Amino acid sequence: MPDSKFVPVVDSADVLAAVDLGSNSFHMVVARTHQGHPSIVDRLREMVRLASGLDEHGYLDEASQERALNTLRRFGQRLRDMQAHQVRVVGTNTLRRARNSEVFLANAEQALGHPVEVISGIEEARLIYLGVSHHIDSKDGRNLVVDIGGGSTELIVGEGHEPKHLESLYIGCVGLSKEHFGDGKLSQKRFDRARVAARLELTPVAAAFRRHGWTRAIGSSGTVRAAHDVAHALKLVDSGISLSALEKIIAELIAVRRIEDVKLPGLGADRAPVFAGGVAILAEVMSILKIENLQISGGALREGLLYDMLGRLQDEDARERSILAMQRGYHVDVEQAARVEATAAALLGQVEGSWQLSDDRYRQLLVWAGRLHEVGLDIAHARYHHHGGYLLANSDMPGFARLEQALLAALVALHRRKLDDPFVDDLPAEWRAPAFRLVVLLRLAVLLNRSRSPSDLPPIVLQAGKDSLELRFPFGWLDVNPLTAADLEQERDWLRARGFELRVASGSI
Repeated sequence: MPDSKFVPVVDSADVLAAVDLGSNSFHMVVARTHQGHPSIVDRLREMVRLASGLDEHGYLDEASQERALNTLRRFGQRLRDMQAHQVRVVGTNTLRRARNSEVFLANAEQALGHPVEVISGIEEARLIYLGVSHHIDSKDGRNLVVDIGGGSTELIVGEGHEPKHLESLYIGCVGLSKEHFGDGKLSQKRFDRARVAARLELTPVAAAFRRHGWTRAIGSSGTVRAAHDVAHALKLVDSGISLSALEKIIAELIAVRRIEDVKLPGLGADRAPVFAGGVAILAEVMSILKIENLQISGGALREGLLYDMLGRLQDEDARERSILAMQRGYHVDVEQAARVEATAAALLGQVEGSWQLSDDRYRQLLVWAGRLHEVGLDIAHARYHHHGGYLLANSDMPGFARLEQALLAALVALHRRKLDDPFVDDLPAEWRAPAFRLVVLLRLAVLLNRSRSPSDLPPIVLQAGKDSLELRFPFGWLDVNPLTAADLEQERDWLRARGFELRVASGSI
């Protein structure tokens, strides 16, 4: 059941909401912003255990989906009067893994009334660090943040509000509990096996974290807070969590022998079924990284989402920083990228109404694709568009949801030559038509700037049909620019092969 009373959400420009669809529990926080900082006015948390519904083939079962959707309908009531820019909803490990997530996500968006972004593990780690670092005094020293979720464990080292090294491991309290304590039995042998499984995930990344070092270690989210509450109730610690306290908690669990009989002080009944797996992971994290004391943070992923939303509203969008980092890292010709970006945006401005591309998300994607369309040239000139698409699909790009990254990769991969790549066909059905139209506009912007000249292009008028586009140039311009004319002829053939008609005309503008 929810852990807060109903508080109506007022439709106001200074209200934001963040929803975290975790593998164990779903969280929603509603905040009112004041002087650039969010102040929480309401919280809602429901234990859903979405990860427990993943079968051995990676499909979410009907029961777990229905539990989740019932929760989201309740969340949706609170979000009903809020605008799109005021709400962000993210899905994490289980929705990254689920092979049938597309159908579930469509139902989830209908229940919530807002789109759901499935984020990568690294993006989840970045947002967690953002939430934790704003919850503590993070000005001095280096922080290690440990967050054990239902389906994954995130480890981050950072300074101030900036993460320096991030990892997301495919091990969480729900999955490990299901694998080693799924029948409800607790024993020393089972804990030993669970801890070995955690150790195998942690060992490959431990050395890198030790090299970075930290001045304090901080834990966030349910498992860590539950372990702290139990340790404090048993008077095992004065503050934080120690490894010796965890070992004593594990001994208490083993002595009980069955999960259904666990009645540890400070442990909620809804946390008990996945607590054994969570403390096994936490004990190994503290052991391998030699953490003497783990402080507790009230901030986590949802608070990080709030601060990230504030950043976007205040022109501090992490996605813009990722685009700039890609440009610099792959030596993009920024002047040419700016020309293509400007042309693509101008073309979009003429057709956004008739092609239903007025949403700001379309303009953002097209602009970003213009900036990065040549990112693959740093790999090789041959098939550089495919290299660029691969880089964008597989790089860690802080701030980007998985779908946003896939869309950006599709635009770049298809911006030249034959449209024979399955990028667009692999997108969710509702994105295929708008993505293809954005591809057409990007291709034309690149073609029109092939000369890489700083000279202004002539005025060009576009007339868009459902599956067609006419470009009208000033009279005689194509005659004195025969390369562009030839390129447009070739482009007409390539687009026609995909069922799209490109027409080119000259006359008065």
